[in-house]
Amino acid sequence: MKRVGLIILGIVIVIQFIPVKHTNPPVTEEMPAPDSVRTVLKTACYNCHSNKTEWPWYSYVAPVSWLVKHDVSEAREHMNLSTWDQYDRNDQQDFVEHIWKMVDKGDMPLWYYQIMHPESKLSAQQKQVLHHWSVTRTSQVE
Repeated sequence: MKRVGLIILGIVIVIQFIPVKHTNPPVTEEMPAPDSVRTVLKTACYNCHSNKTEWPWYSYVAPVSWLVKHDVSEAREHMNLSTWDQYDRNDQQDFVEHIWKMVDKGDMPLWYYQIMHPESKLSAQQKQVLHHWSVTRTSQVE
């Protein structure tokens, strides 16, 4: 049993040397939104869906670092609030609607993200801010 423990410890030590690149590419254009909306987005979305990720201490410890890097990369690929100018008007509107739908269903922020970032769990008032913004933006486009 002691030998198994030493093997596991050795593996944990060795995997720390597998590099994970923590990047924050340049911001080309922030999503335009009122301050109240931007505050909510920064609280619950920006760490993954922007180029302003604040990499926490555990994002430097394998194997958790691999999961964090993967989640941030996937989130940025899906929707990046720091490269808003790269989306056409229809995509931008779809993203606004999608943000609200994902929050309303409870799919975002991810449950396991909320464990380490309890401030990302949105209050009813914060959700109302996003909902109002989403409805207002939709009616302005139509």
